[in-house]
Amino acid sequence: MAIIVDAVYENGSLRLAQPLPLKEHQKVRITIQTTANPILEAYGIMGWTGDAETLERIAMDPEFDPQEGP
Repeated sequence: MAIIVDAVYENGSLRLAQPLPLKEHQKVRITIQTTANPILEAYGIMGWTGDAETLERIAMDPEFDPQEGP
């Protein structure tokens, strides 16, 4: 059985976003895959000539949020 859950790494430990449906002391095998920032994944595709940090700051600005509207 495969279970995919989100977690945050804090102070040397993984903090799960939700409880797991496992029995106490059940053995598991864990594979860790980091999630990339979609802004940084798109960097270079659109012909942006500035640095990644500036692009991320602009993209995350609420003024440009399509769900907020003008």
